[in-house]
Amino acid sequence: MSSSLRKAAVAVRENAHAPYSNFKVGAAIRAGSGAIYVGCNVENVAYPEGTCAEAGAIAAMVAAGETKLSEAYVVAGSDLPVTPCGGCRQKLAEFGAGDVAVTMATTGGIEQQTTLADLLPGAFGAAHMKG
Repeated sequence: MSSSLRKAAVAVRENAHAPYSNFKVGAAIRAGSGAIYVGCNVENVAYPEGTCAEAGAIAAMVAAGETKLSEAYVVAGSDLPVTPCGGCRQKLAEFGAGDVAVTMATTGGIEQQTTLADLLPGAFGAAHMKG
């Protein structure tokens, strides 16, 4: 399944707006319906006002009316796979269960797979909001 996500993430990465860091990131997520949504990082000269690739993909999914993700793929042009930042880990956990596969990859083809639970153990969730 990840090959279609990889293709989508690699393609959208090219659209990243990263003139300050020159560090382009692409993300693709598969929603519960099977549809794929993509996002890329969008930097802003007023750091840290940009957005991460994962956040963009999640926003696209939610804008399309979906609220469940079943898989995620993140790719960057680095020597080693880059993990989602802390904020994006929480964003992913909002819409995916702990067993959701997250693949982190390089543009050179190195992949590392994990789960949301491994990325964010003890995630803050809706159950914590109950009085």
